[in-house]
Amino acid sequence: MRLRYYLMLAVALAGGLSTASAADQTGPADDGEFAALKHEDATGAALLYRLLKPGPTASEQKVHPLLVFLHGAGERGSDNKAQLTHGREMMLIAAKKYGAFVLVPQCPAGEKWVDVDWGKSEHQMPEKPAQSMRLLVELIAKLQAEYPIDADRLYVMGLSMGGYGTWDMIERYPEKFAAAVPICGGGDETQAKRIAKIPVWAFHGAKDPAVPVSRSRDMVKAIKAAGGEPKYTEYPEVGHFAWTPAFKDPEMLKWLFSQKRPAKK
Repeated sequence: MRLRYYLMLAVALAGGLSTASAADQTGPADDGEFAALKHEDATGAALLYRLLKPGPTASEQKVHPLLVFLHGAGERGSDNKAQLTHGREMMLIAAKKYGAFVLVPQCPAGEKWVDVDWGKSEHQMPEKPAQSMRLLVELIAKLQAEYPIDADRLYVMGLSMGGYGTWDMIERYPEKFAAAVPICGGGDETQAKRIAKIPVWAFHGAKDPAVPVSRSRDMVKAIKAAGGEPKYTEYPEVGHFAWTPAFKDPEMLKWLFSQKRPAKK
């Protein structure tokens, strides 16, 4: 078992911070409920994505939340499938129980949601968003115009590389989001004041060998110092796969979908 763990860890680090435990590995889901689509800008740059629509109670009014899910580095590619490897059941609950649209983009191989060094104990938010992030923001605006999405109920969640992307997205565009769930990621602590009013629930494993648990601890500490009240769950005996228990926590989605962006003054 110990040898197997270290072999999996080596794969995680080589692949860029994300892989699956035996209990979590179900393989990329090719589910017809997740429509396979592509967003392309005027320059020809493209972002593949899956879109899950709300259940049978869908309304034509702009009352539906939108959950943006950012996968880890191990799910990058061009198959428009691998990004559904983790969290599929959680996403289905989000759509069917909470009436959410669920957007699951796929970051191309070799790219990142945010261009930072994962090996560092801290980083500064890059001046410009990574190309995949830029395309994603364009895509979100497109979906908001096309579907009955409530602009005050836009949420972002991500794991590992996607955890970094989640922090970057709310720090870069704090006015857009009602709440965020970054899992085993890290952000720019100097931007904490910008996101102090955004409800955040961060998750991390205390024994994470890939992303230091200090990355979540430091972000939570910085937000609190800025006057925020983030929630934080740290699993004492969990390594890098903190998303597995996080997705199984029934309070997580309940909390997430209860949040609403404050009215502008």
